[in-house]
Amino acid sequence: MVDRKKVAVIGGGVSGLAAAKAFNEKGHRVIGFERSHDFGGVWELSRSYPDVRTQSPKSLYCYTDHPMPDDYPEWPKGPMVHAYLHSYASKHKLARLFRLNTNITAMHKRIDNKPGWTLTLEAAGKEWTEDFDFVSICTGQFSEKNIITHPGQQDFVERGGQVMHSSEYTDPTVVKDKDVVVLGGSKSATDIAVNAVKNGAKSVRLVYLNNVWRVPYHVGGINFKNLLYMRAQEEQFNGWDRTPVSRALAALFKPLVWANFRGLETLLKFQLGLKKHNMVPTSPIEKEASCSLPIVTPGLFDCLKAGTITPVIGTFEGYTDKGLKLSTGDTVPCDTAILAVGWKLGVPYLSQEYQDKLIESDGQYRVYRLSVNPDLPDMGFVGFNSSFCSVLSAEMIANWLVRYADGQLANQPNATQMNENIDMMLNWKRTERPAAKVYGGLCSAPFHFRHFDELLADIGATKTKRSNPLAEKFAHPNATAYGEFLASAPQYMAG
Repeated sequence: MVDRKKVAVIGGGVSGLAAAKAFNEKGHRVIGFERSHDFGGVWELSRSYPDVRTQSPKSLYCYTDHPMPDDYPEWPKGPMVHAYLHSYASKHKLARLFRLNTNITAMHKRIDNKPGWTLTLEAAGKEWTEDFDFVSICTGQFSEKNIITHPGQQDFVERGGQVMHSSEYTDPTVVKDKDVVVLGGSKSATDIAVNAVKNGAKSVRLVYLNNVWRVPYHVGGINFKNLLYMRAQEEQFNGWDRTPVSRALAALFKPLVWANFRGLETLLKFQLGLKKHNMVPTSPIEKEASCSLPIVTPGLFDCLKAGTITPVIGTFEGYTDKGLKLSTGDTVPCDTAILAVGWKLGVPYLSQEYQDKLIESDGQYRVYRLSVNPDLPDMGFVGFNSSFCSVLSAEMIANWLVRYADGQLANQPNATQMNENIDMMLNWKRTERPAAKVYGGLCSAPFHFRHFDELLADIGATKTKRSNPLAEKFAHPNATAYGEFLASAPQYMAG
C-alpha cells in the first residue's frame, strides 16, 4: 500500500500543471502554488512580449492526452498557448488545486523530523509555514529574470532613456520613433528586434557576443521537425555512457555523420545568407545543438537585408551623453535598451546548505534523470529536463517523479546508483559534450528519445516504441504515442 501524501507543487506553468495532474491522479493531496495571478508561467500574458510564439511545432508542444486545436497554426502564438494551458487545466480540474498570488520565500526540512519539507509562504501581506510530505519544484528554467546593469545606466534613465528586460517588453508603442538597441542573440532578442521594426522604431541594432547556428521553421522547404527530431538524427550526436561497440560504430560512420552535418550547415548558410550578414558560426552545428539552439524569427533576415536591423558582434560597455558605447569602440544612438539576456537558473528559497548539495562549483546541477538529488530526499524537479518538446518532457518526468516519490519505479534507484549516474553524466558534459552544460546541464536536447527511453524503462512501461519501426526511427516524438507508453506501465493508487 502506498501512503497518501500531501504534495506541494511550486509553479503553475507547463510543468506545474503536469505535476499537479500526475500526483493528483495517483490519489495524493496536491496543493499548488503560483506566485502570479494566473496560470501559464512564461506564457502568462503579462510576461509575454508581442509576437512571441513557440519554437516547436504544435504537435511537439502538447500534452499526451490534449492535442492543440486543429485551427491553431503550426507555431502558435503566446495567447494561443496560454489559452491551451487553461483548457488543459480545465479538462483535468486542476485550478481547484492551486493557490494563486502565493509566493514561496523559504524551504527547510521539517522540524518534527518527519519526511518532507516546511514551506514558508507569503500572500496578501501575510506569511505562514506549512508542512508537506513531498515537494515538486516546477518553476523551470525561466522563472527569475537575469537583471544586469551597465555604467551610466541611472543617468541614462534619468535623461528619459528606457532599459528593460525582454519579458517587460509588452507594449510595442514604446519603441515608436526610438533608437532601439537589443542585447542578446537568442530567439527572444530577434523576436523583439523584428517587432520593434514593425512598430516604427527609428533604428534597431542587435548586439550579441557570438554567432550561433539558427534553424528556420522550414529547412529547404521541409518542416524542421521532419529533419531534426528523429532517432536517426539523434544517434549521430555523441551521447553519454557509450559502450565499446557504440564507439566503434561511431568511428566507422564518422565520415557519413560529418557529411550530414556539413550538408546541413551549407544549406543553412545558403538559405539564410549567413555569410552576407557575417553571421556564420565558427563551431560545428553538431557540437552546439542543445536547448540554446534558436529558431529563426520570421522576418529577421528580411530586416537584415533591408538594413532595418543592424547586427553587431559585441556587448554593452556603458551609457554616455552621446548614446550607448559598445565593446567594439563605437557609440551608437539609443533611446531604448532591451536586455534579452535570459533568466537566472536556481531555487532561491532553498538555503545555502541545500544549494551546496544541489549545485556544483561550476554551476552544474547534481540531479538524477534531471529531476532528483539523492542528498535532498522528498523533493524533485519537473521541467528542469528542458528540450525541444518541453511540454512532453515535463509530462514524462512528472509521471516518473510521482512513482519515484512512491517507491513504485520498476527500477527504483538507491543513493549510490544515483550518485554514480550523476557523476558519469557530469563527466560526459564536461569532457565529451560541452554543449550539454547549457542551463546548468539541465537540457535533454537533442537526446529526446534516449531520455524518454530511460524514463519509460524506470517506470516499467511494457510498450516503449511505435509498432512501425520506420516511424520510430525517422519520425518526430509523438505525444499521443507516449501517452500509450505511459499507460502500459504498472498502475496503482495511493491511499
